[in-house]
Amino acid sequence: MSSSLDQRRSPLPAPHTSPGPNPAGSAPTRRPDRRIRDRLAGAGFLAPAVLLVSALLLLPFATTVYRSFFDDRRVSSFAGLDNYALFFNDPVLTRSIQNTLMWVVGTVALPLVLGLAIAVLTHGAGWSRAARLVVVLPYALSGSAVAVVWNFVLNTDGAANQVLKAFGMDSFAQGWLLEWPGNTLVMIVANTWQSAGVAVILFMVGLRTIPPETLEAASLDGATGWRKFWFVVLPQLRTVSVIVVGTSLVNGLKSFDLIWVLTQGGPGRQSETLAVSMYQETFLALHPGAGAAVAVVLTTIVLFTSWLYLRRQLTPKGN
Repeated sequence: MSSSLDQRRSPLPAPHTSPGPNPAGSAPTRRPDRRIRDRLAGAGFLAPAVLLVSALLLLPFATTVYRSFFDDRRVSSFAGLDNYALFFNDPVLTRSIQNTLMWVVGTVALPLVLGLAIAVLTHGAGWSRAARLVVVLPYALSGSAVAVVWNFVLNTDGAANQVLKAFGMDSFAQGWLLEWPGNTLVMIVANTWQSAGVAVILFMVGLRTIPPETLEAASLDGATGWRKFWFVVLPQLRTVSVIVVGTSLVNGLKSFDLIWVLTQGGPGRQSETLAVSMYQETFLALHPGAGAAVAVVLTTIVLFTSWLYLRRQLTPKGN
């Protein structure tokens, strides 16, 4: 009897399993292979874009940086930082920096304020489409075409002086493009006439994205008029404002065609910006080293300013 109980208590032999691949054990070896294949596939898709950007942007910029360290003689020799020292020694480049700063302030502030004001005032109005068409239409023109129009207005015998004389205000008539800083200021106004259209479009899109419930709740809480705009509408246009300021900032720093057609940087190179000075030094004065230095400084300013502004504006508060 005891022997039969012992036989019952004895463990059963483990079932025989034939050797074969273990799916659980093979997973760690398959996943790295799949990740490597995914990365290689992603690199393959990105490679054409990277090569194109390198060939069209990075390589020319590297060549420009290299050229900026050589002088402008026929047999160029290493000049170190002599070309960059011109920014402190050459009065033309010093004035060019002043004009560039004026362009940055004007081409950022004016389109932002005017675009926002026009978008808010025409939003929901019955005549809004006609008003927006009048404002946006100049944006479809090229910078050269805008310069031709404003040359007709600002010329010494142009429309602006003719209108002033017709109303008996001869004392206000002047050569709008002949004296600094007035010529720079009127060109900033001409640029704003063209660029305000895109600001209006972007702000109109931003206004349409504001939930109506938010505006109704603000009205119920007693927020009307200016308070409603300042505390409810404007904060929700922050992202659009970042885009408008960013694009205006870059366009202001690299303005060329409007200035070149209106004044060619004159008189006496007084209205040049860095973009115009780069062209003047490289192709007209035949100073490729100095022109390359101006191009490097301008590119650095554009990239650094854009990065700094976007980093400050798009970083969540509290981080």
